Amino acid sequence: MKIGFIGLGNMAKAMIGGMLAKGIAKPEDILGTARTRATRDGVREKYGIETLEDNAKAAALADLLILAIKPQMFGEVISQIKDCIKQDTLIISIAAGKTTGQIEKAFGKEIKLVRCMPNTPAMVGEGCCGVCRNLCVTDEEMALCMKIAGSFGLAEEVPEKLIDAVGAVSGSSPAFVFLFMEALADGGVKAGMSRAQAYRFAAQAVLGSAKLMLESGKHPGELKDMVCSPGGTTIEGVQALEEAGLRSAVMKAVEACVEKSKKL
Repeated sequence: MKIGFIGLGNMAKAMIGGMLAKGIAKPEDILGTARTRATRDGVREKYGIETLEDNAKAAALADLLILAIKPQMFGEVISQIKDCIKQDTLIISIAAGKTTGQIEKAFGKEIKLVRCMPNTPAMVGEGCCGVCRNLCVTDEEMALCMKIAGSFGLAEEVPEKLIDAVGAVSGSSPAFVFLFMEALADGGVKAGMSRAQAYRFAAQAVLGSAKLMLESGKHPGELKDMVCSPGGTTIEGVQALEEAGLRSAVMKAVEACVEKSKKL
């Protein structure tokens, strides 16, 4: 099977790295396109895959075609490739906001289509990905897509109506987490820690907390309560966060991302 990528940005590279690391594909099974020669050369040197400038040629060669492009580029790219793809080509889109119906309409014909919403932690093999499909995709083909999505982190099949929520809760949220870690480190610096040390402690605390929740299966509220000793320091900090409206702010951020995704 020849796997083609239209676009070789960070998410494409994360997917390629995951597939190669898990043995899902070999370098000779993968090809990709990018606008700049520097990007093509860099990806070819790092992963050993074939790189092209011509989107149409890549689409014609691919048995599984991954559209790793921004939503704003869909019109231009699909017009280049829609007459080149084979009838049984399986297409995966990782673009936010572009529904299966919109993509099918752009191609102007029946296609096998899967939507995949990965996030940037996929770059270190810790991604989180929601996946949905149209009616043309078989269970066997979906299993292959789930295997690919699972090669760089957690992957779950979801109904398309939840894809925008998935994009907010896992796709956009790393930015929220980074913002939180930066603020946490700022607090540490204010208390006397060095900047580098504060970042290391903040990052490890977030990493460990997430791992504890996933591996223990405990509710986050229960884990929070385990840290909050009666009359202790942590409950004082929790009160300060509650008074500042942390929960409401995070919920509003997720809501804003969902609404923006629907408008793309």
